[in-house]
Amino acid sequence: MASINELQMALELLEKEKGINKEYMIEAFKGALIHAYKKNYKDECENIDISISEKGVVKVIASKIVVEDFNEELGALDNQILLTDAKQYKARVKVGDTLKIEIAPKDFGRIAAQTGKQIILQKLREAEREKILEEFAIKSNDIISATVRRFEKVEPRVIDGQVVKQDKPKINVILDIGNAEATMTSREQVKGENYTLNDKLKVLVMDVKNTAKGPYILVSRAHADLVRRLFEREVPEIGEGIVEIKSISREAGVRTKIAVWSNDPQVDPVGACVGNHGSRVNAVVEELWGEKVDIVKFSEDPTELLTAAISPAKVLEVIICDEWETIGKKEATVLVDEGQLSLAIGKEGLNARLAAKLTGWKIDIKSSEQYIAQMKEQGADIITE
Repeated sequence: MASINELQMALELLEKEKGINKEYMIEAFKGALIHAYKKNYKDECENIDISISEKGVVKVIASKIVVEDFNEELGALDNQILLTDAKQYKARVKVGDTLKIEIAPKDFGRIAAQTGKQIILQKLREAEREKILEEFAIKSNDIISATVRRFEKVEPRVIDGQVVKQDKPKINVILDIGNAEATMTSREQVKGENYTLNDKLKVLVMDVKNTAKGPYILVSRAHADLVRRLFEREVPEIGEGIVEIKSISREAGVRTKIAVWSNDPQVDPVGACVGNHGSRVNAVVEELWGEKVDIVKFSEDPTELLTAAISPAKVLEVIICDEWETIGKKEATVLVDEGQLSLAIGKEGLNARLAAKLTGWKIDIKSSEQYIAQMKEQGADIITE
């Protein structure tokens, strides 16, 4: 027999500090000892089990079939014991019984310590991996806090032996998220955000999977759902189901538009999201490092929805496609004053693009003068006041 008091203490410490179940580790250790025995004592009995007492005493228990004479048809001879020998352990044993006998192989304590520790460390890593996967799988598509720990350069891809050229080197940001690390790839980073060591960030958990190198947790700062989750945290009415976020469109780092709706006519959905003196929306903007956020009221009426989506520009008229009522063709022309045209379209078409994504409509923004000229070219009769 061998004593593992120190290992028992170590297992109790692991359970206390890392939350890894001690019983699970004990079973893993038993498996390790059985593996060590079979590896180092091939000529001994194969049918063995390991017993570990509460005091940390290890016993190797062999199971042997009681026979009158050794019989190869019953399997390995080492797994058999003659009836005369068996009676020395148990007086009332009979042929055909399975007798459990404690054995003490030479040097087993030392071998068990060496092999057992190696395998138990492996089981420990596996248990920690499973614990991390389970913890963060629950947090998928939710926000977590993270700290920038280091940066990893991404090697260019090689296709058919040729290195794919990159405009600039791609850098992954590796984040500390508690008892694990997460990766924010260049695609999930926000253009214009410059991350430095020890920066504190709020990130969205995108994917959690097990790999040969360990748990891989992909997080994002660029996904639109990051904004959704931030508002859910800041606005109690969203959590209570009174206010709903109907849609979000985002150009990460520049501007986000969200359309909100209230299930209670007494609650203004836009006001609830803005908060007293802008406190709620400002908290979200701060987490987004200054990204602009437009909050508009959702409507089932396309004219009202499109008018709100084009804000902050003032809309004169919304002309819905004639085929909207018949086949649901979601196309519209939005008219604004000439002086509002650049604001409605936005820099490089940003405002128009976000409005289209927010509403799901194809939007053509024109000044009233442009529209009249276009209609006249098409031969339409235009009546102006």
